[in-house]
Amino acid sequence: MRAVLRFLTLGLIPMMIVSMVSAMAEEAAERKARSIEILRSEGVKYIDHLPKIETVDESLRRTEEEVVRRTLALAIVAVKAESDDYSLGQELIAQFGAEGYFTPHEEAFMKDRAPTEHERIQFVWCYEAVHVLLWAMGIYDEIGSLGVITDVPVLAETLRDLGPDGLRARASLRSQAELLDAADLIYRYHWAVVDARINGRAAPTSLDPGVVYERHYTLNWLIGYSDQPWDDISTDT
Repeated sequence: MRAVLRFLTLGLIPMMIVSMVSAMAEEAAERKARSIEILRSEGVKYIDHLPKIETVDESLRRTEEEVVRRTLALAIVAVKAESDDYSLGQELIAQFGAEGYFTPHEEAFMKDRAPTEHERIQFVWCYEAVHVLLWAMGIYDEIGSLGVITDVPVLAETLRDLGPDGLRARASLRSQAELLDAADLIYRYHWAVVDARINGRAAPTSLDPGVVYERHYTLNWLIGYSDQPWDDISTDT
């Protein structure tokens, strides 16, 4: 009897694997189809053969604490970049208890008393990443338009009002499926932006290239794309 049960169990395992693979393929295909339908409805160019992205089971699920720390670090970096005020940056680290939250690249910038204008401009874009993370944690109800940069005063007020404790208390990371939906869609929007640039056309009027890039970068981190650390996130299209 035991031999028979073992034989039947071994026979079921391949069937279960095939079933799981089939379900994952269907999930990815349906997600891609929904994204393409959105692009089509907005008149944004797309290609059918752009690959599908990861599924819920294949992707990395960030913890809320990881997302909170990333949010605080990026916000502080962006303020320092915008103000060009080294002392203010150090005060914010102490105020928000953010020591140790920074990546190597960010840490070097925070310690630099005289960053270049180019470096400052690059880090000011971190406000867009903060916007996405506030949405991912449920602080913002909507992820918002891709054609307009985030409202920095509102963003700053939100973080001031919440503080680190309030941010942790309010943080409720959206479902992995919802994060993947956003990641798949931005992947295809970003392709449209890159395609326009390569072919000497203006990007669709509904898309700000900088906002699209930052959102793609942040969402790729949220889903653990290629298991890359923040400083090395790629935004393949």
